[in-house]
Amino acid sequence: MSYATNSRPEPVSPQPRHRRPRRALVAVGAGLAVAVVAVTAGAVALAYTGGESAAPDPAAPAAAAVAVTSRPAAQTSATPSVPVPTPSASASTTVKAAPKTTSPAREAPKAGWIPVDQAAWQKQSDAYKARKVDPAPGSVGNLPEFRADCTYSHRKADDPIVLPGLPGASHMHSFVGNKKLDAYTTAGDLMKFTASTCKPAQDHSAYWVPTLYDNATGKPVETTGFRVYYRSLRDSSGDVMPMPNGLRMIAGDAKKKTPTPRGAQGQFYCAFYGPGDLDGVARSDNGNWPICGKGATFHFMLQFPDCWDGKHLDSPTHKAHVAFGSARSCPSSHPVRIPAITFDIQYGVTGTKAGYYLSSDKDGKSASSMHGDAFVMWDPAFMAKQTKNCILNRRTCDNNGYLK
Repeated sequence: MSYATNSRPEPVSPQPRHRRPRRALVAVGAGLAVAVVAVTAGAVALAYTGGESAAPDPAAPAAAAVAVTSRPAAQTSATPSVPVPTPSASASTTVKAAPKTTSPAREAPKAGWIPVDQAAWQKQSDAYKARKVDPAPGSVGNLPEFRADCTYSHRKADDPIVLPGLPGASHMHSFVGNKKLDAYTTAGDLMKFTASTCKPAQDHSAYWVPTLYDNATGKPVETTGFRVYYRSLRDSSGDVMPMPNGLRMIAGDAKKKTPTPRGAQGQFYCAFYGPGDLDGVARSDNGNWPICGKGATFHFMLQFPDCWDGKHLDSPTHKAHVAFGSARSCPSSHPVRIPAITFDIQYGVTGTKAGYYLSSDKDGKSASSMHGDAFVMWDPAFMAKQTKNCILNRRTCDNNGYLK
């Protein structure tokens, strides 16, 4: 089903945004209406799938001040070894149980400057350069991008990027993608435990945002659609390299707590069929949240950088190892052009007078602390294929290849 589009790009970086032609997509799931946003090829409405829940109050993380370096080992009860009594057995015979066994404690992930494995990166780069472009059907569009469509996975007060090895120390996060993600997850875990709520199956990454709550009820409002675009922000993409596996990035600022009135940057907006008001037909009582018109749903966009330093998979700020480039090139400090991740997030709500709040700003109840984390891990051959065919070749792709 085709539909008209309205758009509000919501970039995190102060860099100029790349304007893109509007294009229609097919929306799926629960009859939710969604509009295509100009900085993307479209928004997706995906059905809520549920997941594990955690503590109901995101403002009260458990024992954040206590340093935890390893998860307590889970114990498994072994069947006691009890000797069978015989007629000559003494009443005082001691019955000994087999010792309990414990599983090894998980080591906390490393933090700070995380160097890339240069040998592994060289191997990935060489394979990418050696790969040929697959012929594209004539019907394929010229938006240089590929994507992963994800559904809600689970909710935890964990953050393996900002607070690795500290379960419960974060504000509440809503996760999509890799189902095993928790405070202890490492890059190796993402390749070992690959069950995911994202398509294609070759995407083993984890993506997350602060949990959204209904201000009137205190209940979480989970995403009903979560599309992750990998795309070129520039008019030329001949120098783009595939995303290095294990890369960790954050877009947005969890500590920003400024109002988000009508027309403000960094706010949620209304996406809908046909013409309508992106800022909503009304606002919440505190002015920070739109109330959407009929058939609209809440959306948010997050834009990540497109240049990498080529040396580190993470940094102390989780931003210093990446940067936004210009139309011509990346800065000399971050010389490797990579696909730019964009989160296109849908919530199946239309807004209320009471409004909402994010777990990262329960008191201020603005949208300005909205942020996103990406812990990237793909099958390397598939990442090479998508980057070469879709971005370097500047053709529009879906989850699996060329969008026909």
